[in-house]
Amino acid sequence: MDYSARFRLLPTTEQRELLGWQRNTVRQVYNHALHRLNQLPEQPDKTVRQRVWHVRDELPTWKDKWPEWSNVYSTVLQAAVERIYHSITGLAQQRDNGHKIGELNWKKPREFQSFTYRQRGFELDRKSGRDGRGRLILKKVRGETIEIPIRLHRDLPDDAEVKHVSVKQEATGAWYASFNIEHKNPEKPDVEDIDPADAVGLDLGVLNFIHDSDGRSIDRLDLSDDRERLEREQRSLSRKEYESKNWERQRRRVAEVHIDMWNKKRDFKHKLAHFYTREYDAVFVEDLDVRGMLENGGNARNKAEVGWRDFIRVLKHHGRKHGCHVVEVEPAGTTKECSRCGAETVKPLWVREHSCPSCGLELDRDWNAALNVFSRGLEDIGVVHSEATTPVETATAVDTYSVSASRVVEAGSPCLKEAA
Repeated sequence: MDYSARFRLLPTTEQRELLGWQRNTVRQVYNHALHRLNQLPEQPDKTVRQRVWHVRDELPTWKDKWPEWSNVYSTVLQAAVERIYHSITGLAQQRDNGHKIGELNWKKPREFQSFTYRQRGFELDRKSGRDGRGRLILKKVRGETIEIPIRLHRDLPDDAEVKHVSVKQEATGAWYASFNIEHKNPEKPDVEDIDPADAVGLDLGVLNFIHDSDGRSIDRLDLSDDRERLEREQRSLSRKEYESKNWERQRRRVAEVHIDMWNKKRDFKHKLAHFYTREYDAVFVEDLDVRGMLENGGNARNKAEVGWRDFIRVLKHHGRKHGCHVVEVEPAGTTKECSRCGAETVKPLWVREHSCPSCGLELDRDWNAALNVFSRGLEDIGVVHSEATTPVETATAVDTYSVSASRVVEAGSPCLKEAA
């Protein structure tokens, strides 16, 4: 499995200038490569990849014409040209998904933020300096080798192989290095070996970020103070003259607030995903149509800020990393259905308790939904419920606002053993 580990770089003032020069030079190569690609005559027999690779092969000629480009490592320039192919491929996928797309444009200095060393031209020295510090060695940055201090806030796996490194400057001016790591992950347990006690269902909500089938309720991340600060900084930015020195200084303040909020949400989701994928062999989560939910309106800002789809992506990443099954289940009806008897009851959003008129089950609304997600997940992967935890899976039709007299209760239901 390939994944990316991101670390903060701590360059000196001179190193910042060198990194800025290299980033701008790579941007010029990218723009010229895009210009040359547009100049090529139409050749239906050649794919986009072949056309971009044809442009990449012109790099030695460009270095003769612009000698400064020879001061950049060759794989960095090659990666910049190949970036065009990856961008065109991404746009094509969006077009196939029904989005309206345009064409690639030249990159302005503020729009081009990174460059990449592939396979060689870099080295990570983890033993230099005190604990938690190291040095990233980059070759041919304006013709010289530089050693940039790096903050190693976590250890890389001993058997990890670093395939390439991307150096990026954020909008705040801070520099980061992202290492693409190839690491052998533990194998996921066989489905038939999974014990229901080692599985969990997650209900994703708005009031609570997560409520799981084991009864845990995890609150949303409180970013109200950060949001107020962002509004103040944005109001201040709107009063500055565009692209003046004061405007640039205030723009960085706004960017710092955005980055700070993004880091908090990212850290929160990764810690949750790490816990669940290390604690359980299987995690079941709702396959939410977030886009449709946002288009319906009503509390759309909170829905967008929670970031359900991003959390599911992070959960799948940690599932692969830790050998845990992450399964998305059908979300329709998880809130309405009773986790004990299967009867459906309509509940407005403001009603936070589930009270079943058929079997008398009373518990938190989100906990009931998490139990339904848990049951559907076990069914999807083919794990058999134990008699003690088997919820009823079928029932006769239930009226919308009342429960019909005729009910079918399967063997093993607690309703057969306990009075409602």
